[in-house]
Amino acid sequence: MAFLLKLKKIIKIPFSLTKSKHGQRILLGIGLFLFIYFFLLFSIMPLGVSVELGIPSPKTIYAPREAIDYYSTGKLREEAALAVGEAFDYDPAVLEEGRNALNSFFQEVKKIKGMDNLSREEKTVLFRDRMDAGMPEDFFPALLELSETSLDELQASIEKIFMEITTQGIKENGEQAALRQAFQDINLLSFNSEIRQGMEILLYPLLKPNMIFNPEMTETNRELARQSVEPVRILKNSLIVQEGEKVTERHIAQLETLGLLGPRVYTSGYFGLFFILLILYVIVMFYLFLFHRDIWENVTHLTLLSLIVVLTLTFGLAGRYFSGYLMPVAMAGILLTVLFSSRLAIFMNIILSLLLGFIVDGEFTFIFITLLGGLVAIYSVSHLQRRFDLTKAGIYVAAVNMVSIIATFLLFKGFQLEYEYIREFSIGVLAGIGSGLFSAVMAIGLLPFLESAFGLTTAITLLELADPGHPLLRKLLMETPGTYHHSIMVGNLAEAAAEAIQADPLLSRVAAFYHDIGKIKRPYFFVENQFTGENPHNKISPNLSSLIIRSHVKDGLEFAREAKLPLPIREIIQQHHGTTLISFFYQQAVNNAGKDKNEKGNQLLPEDEYRYEGPLPQTKEAAILLLADSVEAAVRSLSHPMPGRIESMVRRIIKEKLNDGQFDEAPLTLKDLDKIGDTFVYILSGVYHQRIEYPEKELRADLERGKQKNGSTG
Repeated sequence: MAFLLKLKKIIKIPFSLTKSKHGQRILLGIGLFLFIYFFLLFSIMPLGVSVELGIPSPKTIYAPREAIDYYSTGKLREEAALAVGEAFDYDPAVLEEGRNALNSFFQEVKKIKGMDNLSREEKTVLFRDRMDAGMPEDFFPALLELSETSLDELQASIEKIFMEITTQGIKENGEQAALRQAFQDINLLSFNSEIRQGMEILLYPLLKPNMIFNPEMTETNRELARQSVEPVRILKNSLIVQEGEKVTERHIAQLETLGLLGPRVYTSGYFGLFFILLILYVIVMFYLFLFHRDIWENVTHLTLLSLIVVLTLTFGLAGRYFSGYLMPVAMAGILLTVLFSSRLAIFMNIILSLLLGFIVDGEFTFIFITLLGGLVAIYSVSHLQRRFDLTKAGIYVAAVNMVSIIATFLLFKGFQLEYEYIREFSIGVLAGIGSGLFSAVMAIGLLPFLESAFGLTTAITLLELADPGHPLLRKLLMETPGTYHHSIMVGNLAEAAAEAIQADPLLSRVAAFYHDIGKIKRPYFFVENQFTGENPHNKISPNLSSLIIRSHVKDGLEFAREAKLPLPIREIIQQHHGTTLISFFYQQAVNNAGKDKNEKGNQLLPEDEYRYEGPLPQTKEAAILLLADSVEAAVRSLSHPMPGRIESMVRRIIKEKLNDGQFDEAPLTLKDLDKIGDTFVYILSGVYHQRIEYPEKELRADLERGKQKNGSTG
């Protein structure tokens, strides 16, 4: 029973985690990690084939990748090693000892032969006593019969034979061969058989091995010979074994090298891949936590990021079966840049290139091309202005891939007019071009679905909303032309100011176009739309007027929801007045109320009834729009908008909004406000610059000349 209770608690853990954002983040992270781990594990482990030694192969097998043929390489290296002879150390003492022995023998012969006081028989006996070493019976008498010249000739001949054989070298167990050569050379001498036989006996103990085998040097030389043999490579797509061909040891060894007979990654490899992936995973987590906290704390954004990673890896594996150059990392670069930011896209481009590097066996050229293509894609869409920019990004990636692939082929493989080289080169270039175009097509196709599914607002959506033909903008133009032109001017101001302080210019401009759409409901209550000169506010109380003015924010939100405008624009519509005081009607109400004050001197009329409901601007874009809206309306009301008066008006409005606390919740600095003011002054001074008055007399003269000209040609 206790076991069942524990098991029930364990089962409930995943369900309890889904109730909090932290738990959802943990489950998402674990799920993505396991997916990537097993995805990479199985993608780098090709399916094995069943073959047996000596049995015909059931199918034709080609090499799925390039590898070293260790079997053939080993065979060639052993042949090279066996071709290397044994190494010996030469012993000069054998030659020296032999020469001394021969010299001593002949010196003794000459000495005894020169003893004139001894008879022939006595000399023979003395020979036998001093030098008898198994010599023939007739050897010594024969020596005594030789003349001095013949004896010297015999000595020189024997020493020459001994030196030639010894200098050539006598290896261990090579004495017999040396003796045979010596006996052959002695038998060729022009001396009688007794002397030749004696010389053979004399040399027999002197011909000893003088070449000592050196096993260490021999093995070193053979190892050098092995290393000098270049490894035999199994080229990608090369034939390993034909269907029906008898399987040999060589086939088995090549299949094992390619990992086709079993897993390429063994038990230790599982842990290696796990820890490598864990390191990358931790790096990504810290990066998001430190530099993209908004994404880290938003499970929806994390899910979208995970989905893009999964799609990129899946398409990358599919493209790998054709060519490693076809992996569409640029697609992820485009999607991440448009949906999030270019900084995140650059970081993830590096991570994805490394992950896809496992699929291509870590080949540098593939990783380099995917990394470079992704960076080009990110740069191409970092300042997106229209949807066609996505198509151009694909073209740029394709062009850069093509040039990079050509460069890497020339760098690593040179230029060859061979069929295999041209085939591989052509496939690589086509795959690189296809990668760029495929990335753009997939990004264009996926963006609308990802935007709507995850509730994101991209530059593409904003560009579509900026189209003057949008139904809501057409309605604003037709029913409130004054507000429409005011919104266009505010959009220009907001866009320039956003660029000045590194905010989002496109969002600022598009939000400005829609910020006053609520005025469509009651257009003639707003001064820019009062063309007849009649002001309806003159017939109602200030309190009601302020209520109508404030209501254009709520009405705008209703129109925005009906038109399904993105959330960032709806938020800016709601915040673009903050809690600003509607000072004109408030002052009018105060004047109507007279001088009625309480004992503390405060007016009894509360300001809250004449303020917008807010909230305060939460973003730079909303704060910019608040200022641009106020400044444009104020400057347009100036009777003589001279540059000095414009600047004074702009600075005063910014200071009033700041003192009123309208920027308390916006991430603006005083330096930002100063830049915004400079931008507004520059643009408004250009718009309201002083024009040269055209002389009335000259104008009439031009009109008369025009009439006369038309009459004469009529």
